[in-house]
Amino acid sequence: MIIVDAHQDLAWNMLTFGRDYTQSAHQTRQREQGTPIATYNGDTLLGWPEYQQGRVALVFSTLFATPLRRKLGAWDVLCYADERQARALYRKQLTAYEELVEKNPDKFSLIQTQADLQTLLQDWTNDPEAQNPVGLVVLMEGAEAIGEPEELEEWWQAGVRIIGPAWAGNRYCGGTGEPGPLTTAGYALLEAMAAFGIMLDISHMDEKAALQALDIYPGQVIATHANALRLLKESNSNRHLSDQVIRGLLERDGVIGVMPFNSFLKVDWKRREEVSLRHLVAHIDLICQMAGDAHHVGLGTDFDGGFGWQSVPVEIETIADLQQLAGLLDEAGYPQDAIAAILGENWITCLKKSLPESL
Repeated sequence: MIIVDAHQDLAWNMLTFGRDYTQSAHQTRQREQGTPIATYNGDTLLGWPEYQQGRVALVFSTLFATPLRRKLGAWDVLCYADERQARALYRKQLTAYEELVEKNPDKFSLIQTQADLQTLLQDWTNDPEAQNPVGLVVLMEGAEAIGEPEELEEWWQAGVRIIGPAWAGNRYCGGTGEPGPLTTAGYALLEAMAAFGIMLDISHMDEKAALQALDIYPGQVIATHANALRLLKESNSNRHLSDQVIRGLLERDGVIGVMPFNSFLKVDWKRREEVSLRHLVAHIDLICQMAGDAHHVGLGTDFDGGFGWQSVPVEIETIADLQQLAGLLDEAGYPQDAIAAILGENWITCLKKSLPESL
């Protein structure tokens, strides 16, 4: 079955650590052995050969940088103090994706239109044994690179198809660890996004801001990488989705990408403490039970996004191992069409509804 991963910080890794995702995860680990990279970000889980092995056909690829106040150390080089710096960093990441595709058209392709998506899916379905390019849909995580709503056209023309207004809190709304509602600027941003049909990602938005956005945003609303707060009751973080937010997403025909990140599967997780993919299946099942169907949940791994192999369920060596979810979901009673929906088809449906037919 085809897998769609709704969240990977590829450009951030490429520019921060020099990772080359045309190589295998094992090649990257070998090259980084003896360096401090694994301490900062864990051993990589990603590489083009593993995408092929796991049939990962499509990735939502982020533009992401950190506000300077959240800088983690001298190694954390993609940090910004203001909109001008954020804009420069995000443009640099866009260029990194463009160059990755230009130099490796047999391995990666940018997905900006319905036509692009159709071509990609035909490649992956016509010959399941063939090696095919991995599609990249550009997701802006944190909108501080957008100074004014009028700038959205430039970002849309450059290929941005999904925007999460916040990572931490910012002038648009509250975010992870920094709560708060939508601001006047936030409402203006959403209005401008809707005019271009840009998908809204509420993953890092504070609950109050997310609920406001669910009430007023007319376009497709999703959560690319977030888990259910109900299964993490001891958590005091606003990073997880409350039942109220999940219900709002379901009412808006949204999709939630669950994360196989141990700290988001078990509160107060410590390294070397075993977590299983069955913990992830529990989050999938909760959302499916709330929805009454399997059409509102997918995968959003955030692999290599601040954690690596040391911090994922024990069954996972690389992203290729996500295919094991098919067997676990089958054991849990899910039919094959539901499993296909969860692994990738639900995200594909969102893209079919949201991407422009052509440029």
